[in-house]
Amino acid sequence: MSEETELRTTGTAGAAGAGSAGGPHAPEEDAYLQRRTLRRGSAGWLLLTGLGVAYVVSGDYAGWNFGLAEGGFGGLAIATVLMGLMYTCMVFSLAELSSILPTAGGGYGFARRALGTWGGFLTGTAILIEYILAPAAISVFIGGYVESLGLFGLESGWPVYLACFALFIGIHLWGVGEALRFSFVVTGIAVAALIVFSVGALSHFDAGSLNDVAVDGDAFGSGSWLPFGLLGIWAAFPFGMWFFLGIEGVPLAAEEAKDPVRTLPKAMAIAIGILVLLALLTLLPAAGAAGSDAVKDADNPLVAALETATGGDPTTLSRIVNYAGLAGLVASFFSLIYAGSRQLFALSRAGYLPRFLSLTSSRKAPYLGLLVPGAIGFGLAAATGDGARMLNIAVFGAAISYVLMSLSHIVLRRREPELHRPYRTPGGVVTSSVAFVLACAAVVATFLVDPKAAGIALVLYVVAVGYFTFYSRHRLVAAAPEEEFAALAAAEAELER
Repeated sequence: MSEETELRTTGTAGAAGAGSAGGPHAPEEDAYLQRRTLRRGSAGWLLLTGLGVAYVVSGDYAGWNFGLAEGGFGGLAIATVLMGLMYTCMVFSLAELSSILPTAGGGYGFARRALGTWGGFLTGTAILIEYILAPAAISVFIGGYVESLGLFGLESGWPVYLACFALFIGIHLWGVGEALRFSFVVTGIAVAALIVFSVGALSHFDAGSLNDVAVDGDAFGSGSWLPFGLLGIWAAFPFGMWFFLGIEGVPLAAEEAKDPVRTLPKAMAIAIGILVLLALLTLLPAAGAAGSDAVKDADNPLVAALETATGGDPTTLSRIVNYAGLAGLVASFFSLIYAGSRQLFALSRAGYLPRFLSLTSSRKAPYLGLLVPGAIGFGLAAATGDGARMLNIAVFGAAISYVLMSLSHIVLRRREPELHRPYRTPGGVVTSSVAFVLACAAVVATFLVDPKAAGIALVLYVVAVGYFTFYSRHRLVAAAPEEEFAALAAAEAELER
């Protein structure tokens, strides 16, 4: 009998109460899971904190500044505060959920317990859209940096993109501990350079330069602070997200963490604190040193801010920041590949995606979960070269997942108040409700900024839903940790009736 047939005969096809529901596994289930195991205990709270910052740090170097063209300094500043609030509330909600279910499924696992198989699939798919498209976009940005810095005489194009995917996927295949330590070092360089940039830019700070974007007099509520009116705040939401986009991926490292019940909440809390501080140290000095108008369309806003403030000539500091920008892009690219592979691994292990994608190597790396998304990402980068569009698609996927993950926290708090929670979210459902409302607003904002990107993401969603509807939902693996956790809840509910 094939592996699929063996598992199907154990009752894994789609029912929440199927399979073992927390009991002993059948031999074929044990064999199935043994071929799909990650290396336990590879990351403590420090490496997990670094992972949370690494996901995001490239957003401090580029991308956020386009929000100045949508909302001016005031609009982007308010959007950043609101998105920072959304991420903070969501992080504390996810910290509770990850202490309940510390598995590689992350958001998929949380939604699976709270919202059923459809909720789990839709959440996991949204996360995959984010973590496959974002590395593709960042590889394009890395190519631009390599060309602008004149490194090895290379020009931006498919050879650079291929080198990025091949080199950094290779490190991930080597082992998770080695990969996270590499990421930690590169992230440290990028963060240190942001602090140096902030000190240098603040020496040229002029508050009057913040509001120098031309005012659209026809926009409702427009003025020097809000040159594009109140709607400009909403349109700037996706760019305010760039200061925090990706931190929600920390729970995906749960099966490879040391004592995940304690270390995940700690790492996530510290990481969001660092990112809030970095957002402040990036937005205010950059806009105040050069003026919002000078950096709103720049591909490299930090370097543009320093060079504009010093009369247009490159300085030692601007060169340092330029090279550190490349380090920031590498850190985010590298860590997002990790996150995407773990989400794909969990969905595949549970049968939502083809099961062979969750096979792991002798070094406990999900090699197909790394290679397949990497090949897709490289193909998209090489075929389009449109990093901004791909990143906007990723933002749409992220916003959808935020809605569903925040809702999962609310539902579990209401429906299962007695569930053991080693960590409890400060503020409870009030906190996750704030995240939910702001996430819904962020989804709508993606249509304001790039309706084509949002439309492409919806098409991807429709294709995925078709696959789940007609095929994979009938072939789920009950022995997978996230499915078993949900089955246990269903069994307990049945006993209470």
